[in-house]
Amino acid sequence: MLAFRRALLLAALIVTLLYLTTRSTSPPLSSPRAASPQSQAELDLLAKASTAAGSSDRQPSDANPTDNHHDSPKAEKKMKDMSKLTLYERLAYHFPYDVETKFPAYIWQTWKWTPAHGEFAFREQEATWTEQHPGFIHEVITDQVAVHLLRLLYGSVPEVLEAYDSLPLPVLKADFFRYLILLARGGIYSDIDTFAIRSAVDWIPDHVPRDTIGLVIGIEADPDRPDWKDWYSRRIQFCQWTIQSKPGHPVLREVVTRITDATLKRKRAGSLKDVHDKNVIEFTGPALWTDIIFEYFNDERYFNKMNSPGPVDWKNFTGMDMPKVMGDVVVLPITSFSPGVQQMGAKDYDDPMAFVKHDFEGTWKPESERHIGE
Repeated sequence: MLAFRRALLLAALIVTLLYLTTRSTSPPLSSPRAASPQSQAELDLLAKASTAAGSSDRQPSDANPTDNHHDSPKAEKKMKDMSKLTLYERLAYHFPYDVETKFPAYIWQTWKWTPAHGEFAFREQEATWTEQHPGFIHEVITDQVAVHLLRLLYGSVPEVLEAYDSLPLPVLKADFFRYLILLARGGIYSDIDTFAIRSAVDWIPDHVPRDTIGLVIGIEADPDRPDWKDWYSRRIQFCQWTIQSKPGHPVLREVVTRITDATLKRKRAGSLKDVHDKNVIEFTGPALWTDIIFEYFNDERYFNKMNSPGPVDWKNFTGMDMPKVMGDVVVLPITSFSPGVQQMGAKDYDDPMAFVKHDFEGTWKPESERHIGE
């Protein structure tokens, strides 16, 4: 009976939220609300997270970003017949991208329990994000809340929900969730076992206009050694345990499309059961993430390649020790998100470019897939 009443309460809550969000404008994120108490009930968390703003106020700026660095939401909103659109196009319609908006002041993390739970073991790491980001909305989303939150955000794109529900491993769902929440809401996603060393306010160099950047990523691995293929799937590998983005970014749109299509194809073929831990890195993990980022850098829809000396590849990023701007993406050096690994040119935790410290204790991924051999 208790479970039945809880289900009725949750259904009523979601219906109410849908009514309210279609009747009113979401609050802007240029002046973010204070973080909510970490001891709140999961249903309260769901209500607050689901009604959070999906876009932020425009920043005043004299810059005029070129069309190949952001989409055209106004043009996309004219599309009405969804049956004729691809999944990628429908995601663009429902989650338009505008590079000129501010980065939403959200921090998203996921784990089995919230910080209010007695078995939550990452209080020290989780607290650093709140301490370093006063005024941000910081949420730790449990698996149960994630399901309902995604149903609310992606109800108009049912195949995305089908793909999420069909993924056979927790690590696959954890990977997929980070892309989904950032595509729909933007902000910062970081794995629960990650310390915030410096505020995200410092991640983008001061000379780079914020209204020209929509995605901030870091380098996970730059293995300059002959046997790098024995340890990593890519010569340069971008990390996905910490990502900052604005809603609707084309890289996230492509990742969500790719994972959804691959999952449903495997489901129809009856091969999802064959996906094991060793397949994760290519299916939803950093290999897929890295490939799609490089595809984006070489996509003529977003970048003018007329005067380019050649394709953008690992050679453009190996050995870098300062941030690099590629269109509307800031790529941080390996020290920023992987300090203290004592290899691949990464510097220590006290370096000015060290922004987060990832311990790998709370990740579902086998450590052998995330670290080069000692």
